[in-house]
Amino acid sequence: MTPILFQPYSLNSTITLNNRILMAPLTRCMADDNLVPTVAMAEYYGRRAEAGLIISEAVIIRPDGQGYPNTPGLFTQAQISGWKLVTKTVHENGGKIFAQLWHTGRVAHPYFFESNNNGSSDVLAPSAVAVEGSVPRMRDLTYQVPKAVTLEDINQLVKDYAQAASNAIEAGFDGVEIHGANGYLIDQFLHHDSNRRSDEYGETPENMSRFPLAVVDAVIDAIGNERTALRLSPGAYFNMSGDAKDRQVFDHLLKELEQRELAFLHVGIFDDAMEFDYLEGQASSYLRANYRKTLVGVGSYTPSTASSAIGNNKFDLVAIGRPFIANADYVAKVRTGSELIEYSDDMLTTLA
Repeated sequence: MTPILFQPYSLNSTITLNNRILMAPLTRCMADDNLVPTVAMAEYYGRRAEAGLIISEAVIIRPDGQGYPNTPGLFTQAQISGWKLVTKTVHENGGKIFAQLWHTGRVAHPYFFESNNNGSSDVLAPSAVAVEGSVPRMRDLTYQVPKAVTLEDINQLVKDYAQAASNAIEAGFDGVEIHGANGYLIDQFLHHDSNRRSDEYGETPENMSRFPLAVVDAVIDAIGNERTALRLSPGAYFNMSGDAKDRQVFDHLLKELEQRELAFLHVGIFDDAMEFDYLEGQASSYLRANYRKTLVGVGSYTPSTASSAIGNNKFDLVAIGRPFIANADYVAKVRTGSELIEYSDDMLTTLA
């Protein structure tokens, strides 16, 4: 029984969702060579508009944020225009959509941006600590040692996040989710494994939270807190190692975020069954215990387990990922109890 999933939910006084099922951000690498969303992308999102809220695939805020092929951007007028078709299609089908704002940090690769980044091939990160391995889908590209960002770099990044948020509203999005999770730039500031700075952006919980909070505040200033959300991974697990001291960073960050009245906080985890010693359990349980506002759970939930989790106050909304790739009509199927098509990796080759 899943009736709780179909209850409307008010994020705030300006945004009410038709149901509690969100479409999770799903990187598809299907933009054109100028990182402009295509007609096929608009149709793909439009078919999924029955979700209470669509969170778009991650959208890079500037050229040096790109770490994967053909991921869409939100920093040129052509890209903004491409997204206008996407948001128009979703809205015409009765849906709502947030843009997920993204900079991959040390997971970026100059192959994607050195020709259109004012001649710079610098990969940016909190510290000059590389990720091991190579770029997915392009195994001949190995990760490089990044440049530790300067204070000037940090100030410009904050401005660029805010500009991307403004661009998102111009493109017709209902709001934005700042991608602060999964080992990308903002998350890299929040973990000791990737942040080894000794200045005002490193070492202490207050310092390591400084850049993420500056981004949040700049986006709020640009578009309003009611249209600003954030995704976090308090448990390091993707492209970095955990450190018990990370707990103190997130303890501090969450207290600060509660004062910002965000639209929601979103757990960044691939499988919420994962447990972290220094969080004393699951990432979602840790966030719920330390953040009292709207929380979005994610990580291999079925309609039944999501319904139980929401009913038990584990989180308020659930984001569904791969099943939405396999089932454009996921919400309708869950509502009627129809059988879901099982996801398989070969579905990634098309936007069905």
